[in-house]
Amino acid sequence: MSVSYMTHPLIKHKISILRKKSTGTNEFRRVVEEIAILMGYEALSDLQTTEISISTPIEDTMSPVINGKNLAVVPVLRAGLGMVNGILALVPPAKIGHIGLYRDPETHKPVEYYCKLPENIDQRTIVVVDPMLATGGSAIDAVSLIKERGGRKIKFMSIIAAPEGVEALMKAHPDIQLYVGNLDRELNENAYICPGLGDAGDRIFGTI
Repeated sequence: MSVSYMTHPLIKHKISILRKKSTGTNEFRRVVEEIAILMGYEALSDLQTTEISISTPIEDTMSPVINGKNLAVVPVLRAGLGMVNGILALVPPAKIGHIGLYRDPETHKPVEYYCKLPENIDQRTIVVVDPMLATGGSAIDAVSLIKERGGRKIKFMSIIAAPEGVEALMKAHPDIQLYVGNLDRELNENAYICPGLGDAGDRIFGTI
């Protein structure tokens, strides 16, 4: 299994801000984006580069650049939208797809309602973003939908995760790379992450 748990103190500090119930919508949204940048820096460390010829003020030289067009960012709606701009800040040319899933309030299982991915998805590095990995059901279905459409090189980024979700996702898709900002203690009887940070979607968009 390929699971990376973030240890950078800035990520830990910013997650603590998200956990506070006193953190307002504007600050919450901004900090989610900042964490996505920090996590993205780590998750994209293996992007391929190509040497190109450039002219510095001193001389001509060969210098490495990445091909951002080969990257796709796929948020799991709706909370995943809060992490997209963080990745785009690092790689502006990246394409963006969307996967719509919601959790049935009674069964706690994900229900698909939308899936739109960039073309040539089989040729891209795909970064799936969702702030919370709880039961793992939505994450498993999101990755399955991408694979069904040809996606192969898949990375999944979550700001906080429950042990149950990590285990379920990596059991279902052991070939992906998972990046977790913080591994929380457990799920409660309502399948919410503890200590968690509440409902990330509601807090990002200011809904109840």
